[in-house]
Amino acid sequence: MPKPLSADLLAQRGLKLSHLRLMAALAESGQISVAAGQIGTTQPAASRLLAEVERIVGVPVHHRTGRGMSLTAVGQALAARAQRIQMELRDAARDMTEVASGSVGHVRIGSVTGPAIDRVLPTLRNARLTAPQVTVEVVVSPSDLLCEQLLAGRLDFVIGRLPEGPSRNLFTLAPIATEPVSLVVRKGHPLAHHPNPTPQDLMAYDWVMPPPDSLLSRAVHARLRASGMPSPPQRLSTASFLLIFALIQQSNAIAPLARAVVTSFSAHPDASYVELAVDLGIEVEPFGLVTRADAILPPVAARLAREIQNMVIL
Repeated sequence: MPKPLSADLLAQRGLKLSHLRLMAALAESGQISVAAGQIGTTQPAASRLLAEVERIVGVPVHHRTGRGMSLTAVGQALAARAQRIQMELRDAARDMTEVASGSVGHVRIGSVTGPAIDRVLPTLRNARLTAPQVTVEVVVSPSDLLCEQLLAGRLDFVIGRLPEGPSRNLFTLAPIATEPVSLVVRKGHPLAHHPNPTPQDLMAYDWVMPPPDSLLSRAVHARLRASGMPSPPQRLSTASFLLIFALIQQSNAIAPLARAVVTSFSAHPDASYVELAVDLGIEVEPFGLVTRADAILPPVAARLAREIQNMVIL
């Protein structure tokens, strides 16, 4: 059994940042020529760095294949750490730049749709006045996809929910609120101005539902069952908001959506959509501030995250 390596021993043997950069690049590309280009060196120089890594570690970190190379289990472990170290160094550089220059920086936010509308957007409107030099990138997507980007270092934080499965342990969640659901129809729908539609009224029309395995779909069906109501008639399920609004605009279909989304599309007097005057008590499980378990948010990102968390929704 090989003798365990220590951090001091790796440093004493000469493990450098250039070695780690190469291992991270190899994990992404699987080709020494591509990895060399990514770290700004030649292929012969990259090959020498790889040989040095194996000398330092004391065991092979790669083996050649017909189409390039693949990392051994030891190589994969080292590459994973190398990628994490690179992310931490990028974050450290951002921290120093932002601290040195005040409220300046770039923040990458991921959010599910409802909170993106009623929490993220108002926070960004305020930030344009209080921190005009801050730039923000917002990605709106389901939580599981956002958490993948968060784990890869492409987002600073997510307003959403933890993914299913063992990867949940890689994140921390600070709960914010549940997500209420409303029913939306087109302006000329027979129920548009009904003061209190009954369950029988609602079941007389097709419902446009999200995919069956989505949180929203499960929440709708669970609440209807608990209320003694049947599953709604439906001919279409889709995750596309564009398709949902196009369909209800052209038919008498009903769509359950996050209340923040419905309000955004129906609040104006001239809006083409109407929120039905009925509350079925549908709520999607709580969302919150999701961060990598080992992450320290840059100052500007931490500030925006706090503002999103503390926002009062009237």
